[in-house]
Amino acid sequence: MKRESFLKQFVTLYLPLVLLLVFILFPFYWIFITSIKPETELYGAITYWPRAITWESYKNLFTTTVNFISAMKNSLIAASLTTVVSLTASTLAAYAFSRYRFKGRRILMAMFLSNNMFPTVLLLIPLYSIMRNLKILYTPWALVLAYTTFTLPFSVWLLNGFMNDLPMTLEEAALVDGCNRRTAFLKIIMPLLGPSLVATGVYIFMTSWNEYTFAVMFTNNASRTIPVALKSLIGQLGVDWGLLTAGGIITIIPVCIMFFFAQKRLVEGLTAGAVKG
Repeated sequence: MKRESFLKQFVTLYLPLVLLLVFILFPFYWIFITSIKPETELYGAITYWPRAITWESYKNLFTTTVNFISAMKNSLIAASLTTVVSLTASTLAAYAFSRYRFKGRRILMAMFLSNNMFPTVLLLIPLYSIMRNLKILYTPWALVLAYTTFTLPFSVWLLNGFMNDLPMTLEEAALVDGCNRRTAFLKIIMPLLGPSLVATGVYIFMTSWNEYTFAVMFTNNASRTIPVALKSLIGQLGVDWGLLTAGGIITIIPVCIMFFFAQKRLVEGLTAGAVKG
């Protein structure tokens, strides 16, 4: 009976999970082995592990082709600034929507949500005109402004849900003890929002780090980000798969490091308010 129970559990649970895991991880595995293959194996017969491992693609990526280090620096600056600006604005906006009742509140929240219904390409021309008039075109601030337009609305909705789960009695107790609204927000609400802020910040950073449409429009050779730099490796006469896959592996390393250190708070933030008791 135990064997039959184990076989049934394996077929219904573990086997689908293993197949799903293989389906998810195989593209990353294929990108990695392609990046360490010698050039003679890239265009020949398909092999699932290189006969001779070489790191030449990684060396060429940083020395002889695009200025990949500069692209990583630009991506890091743009994503970090966007995270700070968008997270600060969305936290304050979410607090206002959660704690205050004013006319037009529901309409404004609906407008925030409806912003994500439209493709970002519709914003290219007006944002380009605005940035040119502000003289910030081809600077990191152009990307920060562009990225904030689509990260801010979702972040407000996300944090608003978290704040609605925090009991008002905590702030009321702080106000009775002599705190004002600002002090209660900074010393009571912000510490409790830690996991939620991490979850929202990770979403903003990831979205900004991987964005391509705005980056290709609002950057030049000096300010281009990683997605644009990787796209430049695809030419009219062919694709340098070694450099392209090496760039892809380098690109996901900062994301993996960030998830490694933030995974606990990320899970806490994403599951906040999921259980009512």
